[in-house]
Amino acid sequence: MMAPDISRFLLAVLFSASCRVIIASDQICIEKEANKTYNCENFGLSEIPDTLPNTTESLEFSFNFLPAIQNRTFSRLINLTFLDLTRCQISWIHEDTFQGHRQLSTLVLTGNPLIFMAETSLNGPKSLKHLFLIQTGISDLKFIPVHNLENLESLYLGNNHISSMKLPKAFPTRNLQVLDFQNNAIHYFSREDVRSLGQATHLSLNFNSNDIKAIEPGAFGSTVFQSLNFGGTFNLSVIFDGLQNSTTQSLWLGTFEDMYDQDVSSDMLRGLCEVSVESLNLQKHHFSDFSSTTFRCFTRLQELDLTATHLSELPSGIEGMNSLKKLVLNANNFDQLCQVNAASFPSLTHLSIKGNMKKLQLGVGCLEKLGNLRKLDLSHSDIEASDCCNLPLRNLSHLQSLNLSYNEPLGLQHQAFKECPQLELLDLAFTRLRVNPPQSPFQNLLFLQVLNLSHCFLDTSNQQLLAGLPVLRHLNLRGNPFRDGTIPKTNLFQTVGSLEVLILSSCALLSIDQQAFHSLRNISHVDLSHNSLTGDSMASLRHLKGIYLNVAANNIRIIPPRLLPILSQQSTINLSHNPLDCTCSNIHFLTWFKENLHRFEGPEDTLCTNPPSLRGVKLSDVQLSCGITALGIFFLIVFLFLFTVLLIFAVKYLLRWKYQHI
Repeated sequence: MMAPDISRFLLAVLFSASCRVIIASDQICIEKEANKTYNCENFGLSEIPDTLPNTTESLEFSFNFLPAIQNRTFSRLINLTFLDLTRCQISWIHEDTFQGHRQLSTLVLTGNPLIFMAETSLNGPKSLKHLFLIQTGISDLKFIPVHNLENLESLYLGNNHISSMKLPKAFPTRNLQVLDFQNNAIHYFSREDVRSLGQATHLSLNFNSNDIKAIEPGAFGSTVFQSLNFGGTFNLSVIFDGLQNSTTQSLWLGTFEDMYDQDVSSDMLRGLCEVSVESLNLQKHHFSDFSSTTFRCFTRLQELDLTATHLSELPSGIEGMNSLKKLVLNANNFDQLCQVNAASFPSLTHLSIKGNMKKLQLGVGCLEKLGNLRKLDLSHSDIEASDCCNLPLRNLSHLQSLNLSYNEPLGLQHQAFKECPQLELLDLAFTRLRVNPPQSPFQNLLFLQVLNLSHCFLDTSNQQLLAGLPVLRHLNLRGNPFRDGTIPKTNLFQTVGSLEVLILSSCALLSIDQQAFHSLRNISHVDLSHNSLTGDSMASLRHLKGIYLNVAANNIRIIPPRLLPILSQQSTINLSHNPLDCTCSNIHFLTWFKENLHRFEGPEDTLCTNPPSLRGVKLSDVQLSCGITALGIFFLIVFLFLFTVLLIFAVKYLLRWKYQHI
């Protein structure tokens, strides 16, 4: 009985491995794109590392230490197009600092206590388009060197001490598209201030949180803007006085939770009649006399956002709102969907009542006058219904997107969405669904492409659950457990052969039958992360090629050689956060891994778990010497010698026994 044990012991010693780890020396900067993009954030650097190649185009260098930058600081990196110097404690920017950087298009200087910028500091970049000077202590726009900014498209000046938006006379504005002054100290605007914008057209101006107290009447008149943001202004009448005869696509007049502002009255909104606006945002305001007359100057609006405006209903009798396409009523206090009085907005294509503060009752036919509705969001509103959703969605035959996620339990009967046959996206995530098997509640959705059923507590053994979805491309079943932790050969995926993206993360999976995905011929993305699968489960992907495969956070320890061809035919693989074995038992995979490192997502988190000496070491840094060691050779010689001696004695014994019985 001891012979097999001795043999196993000898074989173990014979093929024991000497393991050693070779960990590459840490690079100072992280390479994101070879020879082009590097991240050197928060390394405590006081100069540009010599390891950065001259071909670097994008450099994130924030949270380092460069109190002064000069023309030699970045002189070697002449190909830079993006440079982020956020919070590098820069106080001085000397002459000709970026003289050789003609291709630099984005410069971020956010959070630096600037004391001095030389007039010629920005002379080099002929393509500078985006300049960030947020929280730099600027109090006067004359501080900014204006030379060589002819191509500037966006200038961000938020969180400074600027008291006037008037630009210097020489400031080029012809290509300016974004000018951001949020969180400054601008309290007054004159006509001359706005006139300094010069040739800028369709400009986006941001004056959010500036405590604006007065605007010269008509200061913004006869000017066309892309967007205007006066968020946090106490008295909206002041804004409308200054905007007389102006035109803007978007006007943001919302306020904030921690700000006390004057209640909005119908008279205060009268000035809107003198402004041409397409999109208006009034979020978080209180209305003192909310009635149908409140909307008398809203008739030209195409979009209206009344998020968190403490509304419990919209008044009936609203007239002239035929142009409104999008209405946002998030975070209000409706009891029932009919309190929206949707008939007042017959042209709506987008309606959002997300995050209602009360339990929202769907009612019957509350939206039936919205025959043009394309997108409806009713998520996070504590909606509960035993028979959803044909009666509430009556006459919404053109609806393309429906969001009912994060609600209370919903009962779905056969063809639960037959009133919305044009649906392309349906989101029911984190809403417990009660489905009567075997019928499919999605039977008539012939155009549905995206279906989110994550964390819906579904019976995944119902093979007809997804029947009737001929063009479904994206299916999310995250968080729905499978019976016995297994996806069998015959399953619910057999009816959705058009799938391209399948998400099965956090489904408590232990195994997958080798034929489970056999019907999925068009699949390109499979997410099996956060389960308890082993390497053998990848045999179910044998017929799939060129896919993105995510098996992160599973129980994969060893990947046998027979499965490597399956991995080799995939485009991208994520194996991070698995208890991978870095011993000679897994040597074939480890070798293949380093040869195919370009295929792997998250290699920084693809680490060894076994043996303990290599725990936490990146797979790419490990080298194993697997073979017969000196000790193994010694035992091999001893084993062969003993075997030879035993063989000789056995032969002698047999010969002696034979002659004794002649």
